[in-house]
Amino acid sequence: MTKQNSLEIHKKLKGKLEIKSKFPLKTKQDLSLAYTPGVAEVSLEIHKDKSKVYDYTIKSNSVAVISDGSAVLGLGNIGAEASLPVMEGKAILFKEFANIDAFPICLKYQDTQKTIETIKNIAPVFGGINLEDFKAPECFEIEQALQDIGIPVMHDDQHGTAVVVLAGLINALKLAKIEKPKIIINGAGAAGTAITKILHKYGFENIIVVDSKGIIHKKRENLTQEKKQLSEITQGKQGDLTSALKNADVFIGVSKPDILTPELIKSMNNKPIIFALANPTPEIMPDIAKKAGAFIVATGRSDFPNQINNVLAFPGIFRGALDSGAKQITDKMKLATAKALANLIENPEIEKILPDPFDQRVVLAISEAVKKNK
Repeated sequence: MTKQNSLEIHKKLKGKLEIKSKFPLKTKQDLSLAYTPGVAEVSLEIHKDKSKVYDYTIKSNSVAVISDGSAVLGLGNIGAEASLPVMEGKAILFKEFANIDAFPICLKYQDTQKTIETIKNIAPVFGGINLEDFKAPECFEIEQALQDIGIPVMHDDQHGTAVVVLAGLINALKLAKIEKPKIIINGAGAAGTAITKILHKYGFENIIVVDSKGIIHKKRENLTQEKKQLSEITQGKQGDLTSALKNADVFIGVSKPDILTPELIKSMNNKPIIFALANPTPEIMPDIAKKAGAFIVATGRSDFPNQINNVLAFPGIFRGALDSGAKQITDKMKLATAKALANLIENPEIEKILPDPFDQRVVLAISEAVKKNK
């Protein structure tokens, strides 16, 4: 029913975005102020001092939501046109949750260097860039190459996910009363890599990452540059997911459906914490995980408790970055965001480890955390 209703509403509305003028155009004087001749004076002021673009234009409150359609949701490489509804959706989340004017930009080609150059060339218009649904490993190179363009650039599939996972895990471990957890991350793409790095920076030491070929470790051949980095900060030994999960405390899945079995959960330590985040079908369904002994279960879905939803993070992160004039979104900001998000739940519960996305405290708390840690 949801699928059909979504098709109907999108067709009826012809998309989810429109542009509205802040300035009334009712008279010739209005026209003179908004456009010629008055606007020329505004342009001249910016020409004399480029920083004034933030005072006189949309740049101070705008974000470009950019994708090449190469890794859209769980749909894969579906291209620019098919990615547009998702980018529109992201744009309205920016507006509704953080009052940020966001614009969907979908690139026809899938060429890393062209993408980097294109974003650099359009950056003067925007106060920030939200990279969305770029496949790995290209997403790592693109994001890294754009860190010096003078405005904050963040790949949300990496860092939005990672921040919310850390926040949820802080509260889950508090409930389980586990201080030094053994954490297994299944999936070493964009999200898995960012989750591993932020957990390590937070202070977790016993982390093992597993991909489709098994545990990532230093002696494995043909590792990508990113996976080599993971092997340096994790406790990987030779083996597969089965051996990794033995006596583990936490499973974080950013991989594929139905890969986690009840038997694997039973091989974990007491009070296993399961974050099964594959979408739309998780690594294990919550009811099956609970029956197998899971203490806390989180998914990426809104129809189950404990949703790990990026919307808890990115609106507040960009709100804080724009308001503070930040040039980059740093690790310090991301860690502060995760802590602020976790702290909004004073008394975590098994089915309430994170705030609701519609909790109006979320964006304010995160934006303040970002500003304080600029």
